[in-house]
Amino acid sequence: MELLKLEANIRKTTGNSPARRLRQEGKMPAVLYGNKTENILLTLNAQDIQTALKNRASSQIIFNLIIENGSEKTVMFKELQRHPVSLVYLHADLYEIDMKKTIKTTIPVTTKGKSIGIENGGILQIIRREIEIFCLPTDIPESIELDISELDIGDSIHIDEINLGENIEIPFEQKFTVLTISTPMAEEEVEEEEGEEIEGEEIEGEETAEEEKEDKNKEK
Repeated sequence: MELLKLEANIRKTTGNSPARRLRQEGKMPAVLYGNKTENILLTLNAQDIQTALKNRASSQIIFNLIIENGSEKTVMFKELQRHPVSLVYLHADLYEIDMKKTIKTTIPVTTKGKSIGIENGGILQIIRREIEIFCLPTDIPESIELDISELDIGDSIHIDEINLGENIEIPFEQKFTVLTISTPMAEEEVEEEEGEEIEGEEIEGEETAEEEKEDKNKEK
């Protein structure tokens, strides 16, 4: 399996103002987490991330991270944060992995085929858009593709019906629905229930208008 190359520089500053300056230069702040080493503050090229993720269903990519101090590490994204409107990448958390050890990760759910239920007026409702799996890094699939061709209105696919092979384990403590073909009325009810806004957490590089004003006063 070929690993994508990703170069990084070590950074010594933290906070909103330095992160904003990095993005103005086409860069972004990142943190590397390791099991047996201290966390390392890094700077990545935002275009490198954009290119690596282009036309990919999942962000679960394995990189050969080359740090300016000469060290190389095998890493994956732990979390990748984007601006909700502009979709610009704001911050990345990376974690070092061992290619010979099983890891836990999440994979997006995709579908194939044209459902009988959809042809009869039903609507596809994907309830779990990502599913947690355990496997070796080399066995991570880009997505979990589910065939919906034979599903009619009212039919569903549950977690215990998905089999990705002996090399991939899907852990679950209770049976839950991954997707279903619902009636239009049922879909509208679900959208109303899920329509409440959730306040997002503040992340490095995003700041309020008041904080930005304080930063400018300090710079003066």
